[in-house]
Amino acid sequence: MRRILQMLRSTQTAFAAILLFGLLAMTARNALDPDLWWHLRTGQWIVETGHVPHFDPFSFTRAGHAWVSHEWLSEVVFYELWKRGGPSALIVFSAIVSTAGFMLLYLRCPQSAGTRHWAAAATALGALACAPSWGTRPQMFTFILASLLLWLVERGEHRPKLLFWIPPLFLLWLNLHAGFALAPALLIAYAIGLIMETALGNTPWREARPILLRLLLLLLACFALVPLNPNGAQLYRYPFDTLRSAEMRSLIGEWHSPDFHQGLYRPFLLVCLLLLTALASSRSRPRGRMIIPLLLTAFAALDAVRHIPIFVLLAIPVIAAALPVAAAPSLLSPPRLSSSRFRPLFNGAVVVLLAVFALVKWVSVAHNQDAREAEQFPQKAVAFLRASDSPRRIFVYYDWGGYAIWNLFPDYRVFIDGRADLYGADVLRQFKTAIQLRTGWRDVLDNWQVEAVLLPPSCALAQALILDPDWRTVFSDSKAVILSRTHPAVENTGLSAKPAIKGLRK
Repeated sequence: MRRILQMLRSTQTAFAAILLFGLLAMTARNALDPDLWWHLRTGQWIVETGHVPHFDPFSFTRAGHAWVSHEWLSEVVFYELWKRGGPSALIVFSAIVSTAGFMLLYLRCPQSAGTRHWAAAATALGALACAPSWGTRPQMFTFILASLLLWLVERGEHRPKLLFWIPPLFLLWLNLHAGFALAPALLIAYAIGLIMETALGNTPWREARPILLRLLLLLLACFALVPLNPNGAQLYRYPFDTLRSAEMRSLIGEWHSPDFHQGLYRPFLLVCLLLLTALASSRSRPRGRMIIPLLLTAFAALDAVRHIPIFVLLAIPVIAAALPVAAAPSLLSPPRLSSSRFRPLFNGAVVVLLAVFALVKWVSVAHNQDAREAEQFPQKAVAFLRASDSPRRIFVYYDWGGYAIWNLFPDYRVFIDGRADLYGADVLRQFKTAIQLRTGWRDVLDNWQVEAVLLPPSCALAQALILDPDWRTVFSDSKAVILSRTHPAVENTGLSAKPAIKGLRK
């Protein structure tokens, strides 16, 4: 107890503890990501069969086609957590992982006596800017590993032995998420910035040369490790194929640019404005080795919402360094308590209150999981389909495809789900043709022998089929409508609707 009080007497420890529990509460979100469900089913597949799937088993449009399951390790982790603790385990785990990434960010901010409160405030603002990306999804592994990579690179300038941790970190990363491509991209940008420093005369070559050499060796090691995954050398090109997919970028919201008219993106806008102010300040301008990665990630964040967290990792330390050094009076260290024996007790009380708040937030989020799931996904419609007798090829709304895979496979297989990279431009285009009633929308349903559709009632396709005598409504509520063909489709794609593995069930 005495040791704890001594630790809480330190303002630095108290700020870190308050930030920690505050972030644990902030990042607690329901497990509702549309892709979570097919991740869970894939994780179950891997655990029960003992191998990573290389061909698609879940859809009828891509049945048997090659599939790069690049997030296989994340999926195993998610499924094991779900199996042992249900959605509550995923909620707590994702909050801890996200918080760890932000705490590493906090450690990279200036930590002098007069800047700790600014570092904590800047980190909290960065967390708010990342709010659109919070949740149980493989991207959270990319966030924490990118945060750790930047910490290692910066500390490695003075402690080169820390850099030995980067290759094993990269090996883990490339089996968790395709965001592993960020590691070499950030290392290259860091090296370019360092070269720029030497060209401008800001850094002597003799100082930059050993750092550049170490970066080159790290890059070679990372590139050599890429094939050490179940998909082999395919991962060399996979991130580039994903970035080049115009259809995927047009269909998936997180690949769109942030809309600053929405309140959710206002903290990100504030981060951008503060960053511009910090860069214009003559007090603390970042070196070239930070400017180049910062520009790279800023462009990426303005291009796609999903890149905002990586930009935050580069921007927040720059903002924190430019804030005033003079410490304003704070709740943690009011002047009249600064030399009092009650100071650690006061700090401890604040920390305990925030810890209790974080715990209550976790319990509340977990308790509301089922209700929130029912708000976002067609629970009752899926239960109706599960009780039906005959397997069907089912055309499901894009954001519900993964949910249908988790709940209905192997009795049903979907037209499409969140694995946009698997379906490619052709199937994505056909889906948009059908869902938006473009010319040829009937041919899409007929050619693929779609036997049922599961759609929101307000969807244009649902409204058209309700009026079509060849289709009948078999289920309807405020969330979803299910329509089934009254007569079988004439055309055949030649794809078998037989599930690849019949034993996998929820």
